[in-house]
Amino acid sequence: MNLYGQYCPVARASEILADRWTVLIVRELLAGVHRFNELDRGLPGISRALLVERLRRLERFGIVERRLSGTGRPVEDRLTESGQQLQRVVDVLGGWGARWAFGDPRPTELDPVVLLWWIRRRVHRTRLPPGRTVIQFDFHGGRRGSYWLVLERTDVSVCLQHPRFEIDLRVEADITAFYRVWLGRASLGDSLRHGSVRLDGPPALVRGFADWFAWSPMAVAVRAAVTRSSAGSSGRPAAGFDGASTRDPATRARPRAEPPAARLGGG
Repeated sequence: MNLYGQYCPVARASEILADRWTVLIVRELLAGVHRFNELDRGLPGISRALLVERLRRLERFGIVERRLSGTGRPVEDRLTESGQQLQRVVDVLGGWGARWAFGDPRPTELDPVVLLWWIRRRVHRTRLPPGRTVIQFDFHGGRRGSYWLVLERTDVSVCLQHPRFEIDLRVEADITAFYRVWLGRASLGDSLRHGSVRLDGPPALVRGFADWFAWSPMAVAVRAAVTRSSAGSSGRPAAGFDGASTRDPATRARPRAEPPAARLGGG
């Protein structure tokens, strides 16, 4: 852990959270992922050894606690009260990123397995048709391939090989286009009209498809950022993430002078 040597709450929090992968691990835990193998699947690129080290460090700082999930079941990593409080931090960080740092995806970011793993967590199970529904996703552009979601009201599975069930619905999509739908940069309806996403199956399943998924937790922030960017001039949004004006500070009403120590901007 890197120590900043500053008696400041921002510095102290950064010492715990600002290392690579830590915030993304917290993001996954906040999304309800508690088992090590599931965390590993949702964080491609992190070594299992580093994931163990980051989890144990969060445990030492009282952000994560290990729990037995039941007789014969694996240990789960769950957020403590202080860890749950990081939901606001992740939301604000994601909102800032959606507005100021979120352009088109890099090719290396377009992983269909990760995308389907995220989608799996956001299924409205109560809205699914009775019984089993098997969706085949045929992605092109970037990493081509076919993948499957097996949907039931009691369980949702991602399959990298044909599940040997009858296919009920096929989704053919450009991987970039489907990421844009997932993240709120484009609507499913527009993508279907433009042909970047196609659905093939019984009309009832095609109509119901959009209602089965909640899409990304960041989709609302991304859509808001896209709307602001479209409404602003020269690509600059007209208002800050918190709704405050972003005009030049020199043009704002100046506050009363404060003692020098209060204007240092430190912790």
